[in-house]
Amino acid sequence: MKLGKKWYTSLALTVGMGLMLSACGSGGQPAATGSGDKVYVIGTDAAYPPFQMLEADKISGHDIDVMNAVAEAGGFKVEWKNTGWDPLFDGLDKGTVDIGISSITITEKRKEKYDFSEPYFEANQLILVAEDSPVQTLADLKGKKIGVQAATTGEEVVKKAFGETYEGLKGYDDMPSSVDDFFNGRVDAVVGDNGVLQYYVKKIQNKKFKLIKDDSFEKEFYGIMVKKGNTDAMTKINDGLKKIKENGKLQEIHDKYFGNK
Repeated sequence: MKLGKKWYTSLALTVGMGLMLSACGSGGQPAATGSGDKVYVIGTDAAYPPFQMLEADKISGHDIDVMNAVAEAGGFKVEWKNTGWDPLFDGLDKGTVDIGISSITITEKRKEKYDFSEPYFEANQLILVAEDSPVQTLADLKGKKIGVQAATTGEEVVKKAFGETYEGLKGYDDMPSSVDDFFNGRVDAVVGDNGVLQYYVKKIQNKKFKLIKDDSFEKEFYGIMVKKGNTDAMTKINDGLKKIKENGKLQEIHDKYFGNK
């Protein structure tokens, strides 16, 4: 999933007993509550539907539901901040954010600096091409223009296949821009996370395309992230996550956004 910069700014608002998120100047999202006095600040980048998004100026999505359910089951309070992508990591480093959840792929490189929960979502990359395209694998796109969301694992797999300086690679700030350029003929294909790519293309009407799964793509696992050594928060997170896996709540959230097939 995402690995680098994004452009949303953060703003959080606490109102009475309810902790609310405020983003883009208005709106709010109720926070999960639990026992104890500690309130954990949760950072996310609400620009990656259906995992994190803004709807009517309110933050929502799969990961928001997951984290609120984890907090409720784990017995702790949370306050949401729509930090954007890079500021999420900066916030963890500086201590202004306690927990990050934003479709963050668990990688060995990230584990050097941060601690991750058990996985809560399994993802893989897909390739978007024209319906009549002969492309069957990523390798078939050599020499073609490929759109990706910048600083994501989609960008990584393309660079791994064709080199760090591949001239056909075009990075975008967000997935909708890459998909728009594909349908307008400015790129030949788009590579991106299955959940996000499927979410966008299903909104496209009267367009002919297909999604290809390349078996060479490695599976990815999303985890909830804290600064390395924050064992107190991680213990509570994994406890809550274990409970919602066992009681079916995690599956219920998955089915809400992706169906039960």
